[in-house]
Amino acid sequence: MFRNYLKVAWRNILRDKVYSGINIGGLAIGMVVAGLIGLWIYDELTMNRQHANYDRLAQVMQHASMDGTIVTFSSLPMPTSAAIRDAYGEDFESVASTWVCERTVAYKEKVLLQTGCFAEAPFPGMITLDMLRGTTTGLNDPSAIFLSESLATSLFGAADPIGQTVQLDYANTQQVRGIYKDLPANSSFSGLAFIAPIKLLFANGQNTDNWYSSSFHIFAQLTAKGDFRKSSEKIKNILYAHTADATKPVLFLNPMSRWHLYEFRNGISVNGRMKFVWLFGTIGGFVLLLACINFMNLSTARSEKRAKEVGIRKAIGSLKQQLVGQFLCESFLVVSIAAVLAMFFATLSLPVFNEFSGKKMNIPWTQPELGMVVAGFIFVIGLLAGSYPAFYLSSFRPIRALKGSLKAGRFASVPRQVMVVVQFTVSVVLVIGTLVVYDQIQFAKNRPVGYSREGLVTINQLTSEIRQHYEAFRGELLATNAVTGVAMASTPTTSINSSADNLDWAGKDPNTQSLFGTIGIDQDYGDVVDWKVIAGRNFSRELSSDSQAFIFNKAAILQMGLKEPVGETIKWHGKEWHVIGVVDDMVMTSPFGTAMPTVFMIDSRQRPYNVMNLRLDPDATTGEAMAKIEAVFKKYSPAAPFDYRFADQEYGLKFAAEERIGRLASVFAALAITISCLGLFGLASFITERRTKEIGIRKVLGATVGQLWQMLSRDFMVLVIISCFIAVPVAWRLMDQWLQAYDYKTVISWQVFLVAIATAVGVTLVTISYQVVKAALADPVNSLRSE
Repeated sequence: MFRNYLKVAWRNILRDKVYSGINIGGLAIGMVVAGLIGLWIYDELTMNRQHANYDRLAQVMQHASMDGTIVTFSSLPMPTSAAIRDAYGEDFESVASTWVCERTVAYKEKVLLQTGCFAEAPFPGMITLDMLRGTTTGLNDPSAIFLSESLATSLFGAADPIGQTVQLDYANTQQVRGIYKDLPANSSFSGLAFIAPIKLLFANGQNTDNWYSSSFHIFAQLTAKGDFRKSSEKIKNILYAHTADATKPVLFLNPMSRWHLYEFRNGISVNGRMKFVWLFGTIGGFVLLLACINFMNLSTARSEKRAKEVGIRKAIGSLKQQLVGQFLCESFLVVSIAAVLAMFFATLSLPVFNEFSGKKMNIPWTQPELGMVVAGFIFVIGLLAGSYPAFYLSSFRPIRALKGSLKAGRFASVPRQVMVVVQFTVSVVLVIGTLVVYDQIQFAKNRPVGYSREGLVTINQLTSEIRQHYEAFRGELLATNAVTGVAMASTPTTSINSSADNLDWAGKDPNTQSLFGTIGIDQDYGDVVDWKVIAGRNFSRELSSDSQAFIFNKAAILQMGLKEPVGETIKWHGKEWHVIGVVDDMVMTSPFGTAMPTVFMIDSRQRPYNVMNLRLDPDATTGEAMAKIEAVFKKYSPAAPFDYRFADQEYGLKFAAEERIGRLASVFAALAITISCLGLFGLASFITERRTKEIGIRKVLGATVGQLWQMLSRDFMVLVIISCFIAVPVAWRLMDQWLQAYDYKTVISWQVFLVAIATAVGVTLVTISYQVVKAALADPVNSLRSE
């Protein structure tokens, strides 16, 4: 019986090649989308799960009260880890401070700039590094260093690196004591090329017990019976006990399971990337549903052609459940063919999808779970897509079917019309969503940033030779005529890496605490970055008193409530600082957020200079200018890699996440419309086929092609217009909620909805016009002579 079902199903597929192709193609596209999204969701949900201590590892973080709101920080003072170990060692197996940064790693003539981690000894064991050589305990030796497999290969080739020495940051000679497998892309520690003892950061006599420098990330591993909530309660007052900070910091443990998908707002853990998991999961489900709707629509629409088949089967004794089984078998066969095609196309499109989504995913062909998922997928989709046509077709009365008197009732097409409306509603919502995301990105890109990015270059690797001979180095750079200005700073113009909350000024409310970004700069910084001075003046090389001066941005002055800020005295670190200027807000953090209150100073002891900013001469070509700059750089640091970055490119990276969402949404919207149009094309073909004789009669009576096109298109257009009226308020509500996550956001304009509606109507007309015009142009003699 089952073999007969398959044979009949296969014959029906071959008999109606166009409709079979539409069904299989639509289902395959829906499965590709759902499969890729499913793979993306799996990658998101399994983030960090390769670490054996996943269920017991947490990051120590702090909540602090700032201007009436709770702000959460991941950075803490270095001695916090020791204080936790000493006071509550029974709750934790390990606690470690870490600091991630870029450093040069050199072996003989090879010098590479790599991202690495300075960490306390337990850290490698806590994250369960996969050691290819050595053990995770090797970091107990302060002269040791661990290298990733890729970095070891780059430095030593096929030679054995164990026991060899490398130069770290031109200052420390470290012995290679371990080689670990590169951490995977879906790990929070991905990209760490080396791990070195944290004591190297304090080799020049810096104080490791400084409770006022929050620059370190601290991780803690609970004991087997540990509890995150109870341990958080124990450690919450450690930082406050050592600093008596007015922000009343509260320490807590943030479990590894909450790192990637959640974020903190006003001290509460809320959905972060998890909202994208739900969003893309919903989109994938809807796109697959659209494909299933196509199958149901076309199957029920062609029911009259199979009415006699049903009548004959029932007349010779077929039971309803046997007919249901026959049609479900056809459904499963179509879905199975579509699944095979989907796996083929998913394999081809995965590299492009990875590029769009910023992932490095692979289809796990060798895992048996994949086969179970695919089989379950086929069963569920086959049942979903085939159940309605199966029960609909098997319900025909045999006598009416055999007499040819089976006529569709006036409401028989209502389910198909509803499904078309659902299809285009989803498609239009996706189009509107894509346009709003694009508008939000463009709105933020056009935001004034408070300085000039064009021609601004940042050099992040300042060697000791350049630091010691900075004035000579600067002079030679200016003499090349490749640059018009050179300035030092503690951070690039695209980030704020340090902050302070202990500034005092006249009129400050003692019950509130304010957070300021703190940036060290030299006297040339303002001219080089071309910021906008709105009150007072820039720092000056001629005035030594400027070493005790501050320049604030506008956001800081508003937060402080100062009416006439220039000349005010600010107390910080037991010293008095004088405000000499106010500059317009520079967008240095998120372009979608408000500008952070920031203070600039030229005292490099407070904020050491880590980067150099260069303003390229606009009259010189970029290639020639960078060649001249590199020549001067190599003169002073011949072994160091010449690592530079353009400010406009670094600023553009801040839009990567939103642009990725926009690209994915546009692809999903295009595929949703494609699937909807496939179904519409099939329905238009079927309806024009049913009305062939009517069209012939109308042509004989004088109807023009335009009149026939209008008549046949009207029903479809009504459905699409209804879809648009439903989609517009739904999309507005969804996108308005999405925009609320941004402080700096666009307003949803009516043009977005107009473009989406025009797109839906235009695509519909193009889709159905081919079939309609083809039928309208047909010779009526051919359609009428058979009567």
